[in-house]
Amino acid sequence: MADEKRVYGRKLDPRPIQKGLTVAQMVDEHLFAYNAARLREACQLLARKVMQPDVTVGVTLSGALTPTGLGYSALVPLIEGGYIDWIISTGANLYHDIHRSLGFELFQSTPFTDDLALREEHVIRIYDILFDQEVLLKSDAYLREVMRLPEFQKRMSTSELHNGLGKYLREREKVLGIEYRSVLGAAYEAGVPIYTSSPGDSTLGMNVAALQLMGLEIGFDPEADVNETTAIVYDAKAKGGKSAVLIFGGGSPKNFILQTEPQIQEVLGIAEKGHDYFIQVTDARADTGGLSGATPSEAMTWGKVDPEQLPDSIVCYLDSTVAIPVMASYVIDRAPQRPLKRLYDRRDELVSNLRETARKHYLSQEGN
Repeated sequence: MADEKRVYGRKLDPRPIQKGLTVAQMVDEHLFAYNAARLREACQLLARKVMQPDVTVGVTLSGALTPTGLGYSALVPLIEGGYIDWIISTGANLYHDIHRSLGFELFQSTPFTDDLALREEHVIRIYDILFDQEVLLKSDAYLREVMRLPEFQKRMSTSELHNGLGKYLREREKVLGIEYRSVLGAAYEAGVPIYTSSPGDSTLGMNVAALQLMGLEIGFDPEADVNETTAIVYDAKAKGGKSAVLIFGGGSPKNFILQTEPQIQEVLGIAEKGHDYFIQVTDARADTGGLSGATPSEAMTWGKVDPEQLPDSIVCYLDSTVAIPVMASYVIDRAPQRPLKRLYDRRDELVSNLRETARKHYLSQEGN
């Protein structure tokens, strides 16, 4: 026994990087330690366990990700390949993703600019991305034109609003004859519901508010969002499947996707354990007490994460604009495409199933 060597883990066995190295090979063979290793673990967990047909995958998007081009380059291929089943995004990500669908241009630049000069020239800056202010004004005008249509004149979930916008954006892309596809347009065609946890906090919400101010009937139904998202997670687990959350950034979208489990367990009184897979890419620290830095083990205490699944929970402290293209490339290369779950088309059915189960448990709780 004295001669036996203790096994500490995978042996670090570096090899020189060669010409022609693929992204997947780089991840598997050259991301050795620290957050590089966490990125490797996240990629491998996604490809090997998460991207199975019985796993329902929810993705959250915070920060200005789509202006960079990551919507069309990374998120759209994941949507179309069946790797993303539902989304919670900031409204800003969805708003800025429509500009290219309307034929407008955004430009790479530098963060080290004369912002006063840009202001005087009516140029908008998002860190190192620049575009003309007319892009915003004309995008707003397009949104108001579409949202004046009769089908939008009601109180609706954000998934319904986004699905309707996606339909018209997809048609506009076809009319313009452009290759570009927006996240909203791709999600519409794939039946992927997209929610915004804070719908008033974006230009989309501002334009909805403006139309309502002018006397139109359009409006958001936040309660419907809570029920629909909860129903999606409940359905995934009730049928013996699993629920995975892939969180880019933090903030309100992160909480909204995770609160589905406390809603099931604590509020509705339905027995459940939590999400099965938790992967987060963030630059926030846990010790400041903010939601964006909260760890999977902390979420476990709230019932948001199944304690038995903590080994399949990974936090990678990295910029999402670095992680998303790497993770998308790895998943597309290593995991087969999945059949589309088309959860948007099943919303009424899913909420009805949740309602029937919740009534039994909720009424019994109230009786006590």
